[in-house]
Amino acid sequence: MYSKILVPLDGSPLAEQILPYVRLLAAAYNIPVELLWVHDVELLEWPPRSGKEYLRQATAKYLSAFKQIESIEADGKPAEVIVRRAEAEPSCLIAMATHGTSGMRRWLIGSVASKVVQTAHNPLLLIRPMENADPAVAIKFNTIFVPLDGSGLAEKALPHAVALAKKLKPAVQLLRFYTLPGDAYVVADGVIAQGPAQFREAIHKEAESYLDGKVETLRAEGLDHVIGTAMEGDAASEIVDLAAKTANSLIAMSTHGRSGIGRWLLGSVAEKVLQHSHAPVLLIRAR
Repeated sequence: MYSKILVPLDGSPLAEQILPYVRLLAAAYNIPVELLWVHDVELLEWPPRSGKEYLRQATAKYLSAFKQIESIEADGKPAEVIVRRAEAEPSCLIAMATHGTSGMRRWLIGSVASKVVQTAHNPLLLIRPMENADPAVAIKFNTIFVPLDGSGLAEKALPHAVALAKKLKPAVQLLRFYTLPGDAYVVADGVIAQGPAQFREAIHKEAESYLDGKVETLRAEGLDHVIGTAMEGDAASEIVDLAAKTANSLIAMSTHGRSGIGRWLLGSVAEKVLQHSHAPVLLIRAR
């Protein structure tokens, strides 16, 4: 599934919080890790910091058990360098925290991470760093949430979730959300074609039927712990809430579902999840 993990670091403890996830996935897939330090050409820093010694120390401290580690220094605009290095290998996974040196208490996607998310074709693992978290502590995934909307584009995240589930053995929970349009019941002024309860039941059954088919497919692929959940509500809010209530969870989703467009921008649901979820997000660009 992944040939390499590209890990941008900037010398900050916040950026280093991606490293437990890197250890987990590198061991599961037995793949090399590339640590990347970018000298930002737009920053006037004197004397310029050297990343070579920092990357050596980070490797010794957090990745000493791994033999396939490469440290790279490069000059340029960080987001552009990250995307360019990753795109040489389509199956390279970019793994990064949403903040490094410029971390803020009120979390918004950092400028570098935001640019990478908007322009990278590679799969991305993004985590929201927390103050005082220890990168040396091991992590695990107990549950992988996969939001679906019935479209083939949204289902692009499924192979990634399946591959991770086979390696790490977490439960997989497929999610389908729906809302009831306000004018769904009105045929003419004062005339109601179908009661809200009946309309809600019909939509819920359609969502459940779709999920049942996907669950059956994944079980046929060898996944034992997979379920589907259909829920009424705002998709982004419900995804964030579910992940917050579920320890050691991962959200795996594509950047577009029904609203997929050729020029890739974050879909509204994926964007909101990235902005508000404390759980790590595996983001797949649907094409």
